Amino acid sequence: MKKIGIIGGMSYESSIHYYERINDGVNKILGGLTCAEMIIYNVNFAPIREKMLKNDWEGIKNSLIPVAKTLEKSGVDAIAIATNTIHKIADDLEKELSIPLIHIADCVSQKCLHDKKKKIGLLGTKYTMEEDFLKDRLKKNGLEIVIPKEKEEIEEINRIIFDELCKGEIKETSKKYYIDCINHMIKKDGIEGIILGCTEIEMLIKQEDITIPVYDTTQAHIDSLVDYITEERA
Repeated sequence: MKKIGIIGGMSYESSIHYYERINDGVNKILGGLTCAEMIIYNVNFAPIREKMLKNDWEGIKNSLIPVAKTLEKSGVDAIAIATNTIHKIADDLEKELSIPLIHIADCVSQKCLHDKKKKIGLLGTKYTMEEDFLKDRLKKNGLEIVIPKEKEEIEEINRIIFDELCKGEIKETSKKYYIDCINHMIKKDGIEGIILGCTEIEMLIKQEDITIPVYDTTQAHIDSLVDYITEERA
């Protein structure tokens, strides 16, 4: 069994899902009292969010490289970042490590391609939707990515994530807003599936809410981590 290190806390709401579901997945495969060998480094999200607002990604990188190295020195076999947005610096972290970094975009791409879905909508923070760090990785894996066209849509999707979901708040008005955005992309862009590209969005949107396949990056990442830990797949 492999041991993994998780950079968590961004937000702690999503990190809870990683802890619970990884242990549950490992136990279902290996049985008995078996659970996952993992180390979670839960960072304080508040100063990181402040740096995001200042567009200080160099500062975020410099604060998280020591975290990744601490996990590596602890003896883990691989590292995962339990958030989509911080994958903006995933390549920088990977360069500092001698062990694998299991990338969230690769994991969700496998799910889409398994279902033979290639034209995919993407919701997430404004960084994830507007910038290329996640979209390029998804495209490299063979997907065609569509995001909401209107700036106000992107801003509202982003606001709901940070002002509500990161605090554990679930509002029906926000749920309806997300569903309306997805349905608009289905009608106007012909998307075949939707990627929930933020680890908190799955708290709001479920498969039964949408007529096309929903690909949750959180669950895709967790499934791949469980496979890695249990050595189910190469």
